[in-house]
Amino acid sequence: MSHKNSKIRVGISCGDPNGIGLEALTDALADERSLAAMIPVVFAPRSLAEAAFENIPWGEVEDAKSAKPGQINLVTFESEGFEHKPGEASKEAGAVAMQSLEIAVAHLAKTAVDVLVTAPINKDTIRQAGFSFPGHTEYLASEAGVSEVLMLLCCDGLRIGMVTGHVALKDVAAGLSGERIGTKLQLMHDSLVRDFGLPSPRIAVLGLNPHAGDNGMMGDEEKRIIAPAIQQAQANGIQAHGPYAADGFFGSGAFKNFDGVLAMYHDQGLAPFKAMSFGRGVNFTAGLPVVRTSPDHGTGFDIAGQGQANGASFREAIRLACDVRRHRMEHREFASNPLEIAPPKPEYRSRR
Repeated sequence: MSHKNSKIRVGISCGDPNGIGLEALTDALADERSLAAMIPVVFAPRSLAEAAFENIPWGEVEDAKSAKPGQINLVTFESEGFEHKPGEASKEAGAVAMQSLEIAVAHLAKTAVDVLVTAPINKDTIRQAGFSFPGHTEYLASEAGVSEVLMLLCCDGLRIGMVTGHVALKDVAAGLSGERIGTKLQLMHDSLVRDFGLPSPRIAVLGLNPHAGDNGMMGDEEKRIIAPAIQQAQANGIQAHGPYAADGFFGSGAFKNFDGVLAMYHDQGLAPFKAMSFGRGVNFTAGLPVVRTSPDHGTGFDIAGQGQANGASFREAIRLACDVRRHRMEHREFASNPLEIAPPKPEYRSRR
């Protein structure tokens, strides 16, 4: 398996250029061993690279396929009307973030890069620039032609996914169904097997209501929707367990008995995750035909340009993207049957 020793080309979108994205990347790659392990390709205006990459080897390349080892490889583009002002939100900055993402995805679609790591965006400014999606996850799912994906927050052995994502809390209960929970459980199971190399993963499912409903006293979603979905998943060969009361699940250490945890809504999963792993966590999008990760922090406007950005989460995002890529290649080799012609795999396509 020669791919184990080959260097992976990591495509990196710059995120909001007035945030800490490229600062955090510089900190993440300050150690020479980081550059030795893979080949980073950053998509950003040259002026940003000149400001961010002062103390790290970098060079401009025409295309990601021309990227060289031992340096940050910069694929540039014009940023008309943009002025670099760290910490300031602007429509022009949002346009740069959107353009960087689109160019990175186009390179991913033509396999000029092997994986994608996205720096943080400001959802307001990128929307002002014409970005019509709630975030990276929804955009990438649309570009890939995938109807369902799973946001998976990862740190060490902790992996938390959510049934509902960027929706208002008042809409969560209405967004739950046995079918949707089952779909997310299948996505998590398949990702843990294919992307993380876990042959028989155990998944914990959290309840929606306090104390998991207390047998219907505080809501019946557990009895009516969640428990039947778990039973159906078990019938489909998935080791799903629960529903568990969310309040004590993490504090008691029960999460350590599982390979993945499925929460019902965004903050139910992210609040405990960030409390335990802030600054080291990684956001991974499960269910895509390509590999995409991002650091778990935001744009950091309050510290942008002050030399305070910490690259630990960015470093972990790059490492996880490379690990998942290798796991997928190994899984593809082990799962293939040389006596049969496998059907073509879905391609990641760009509409551009």
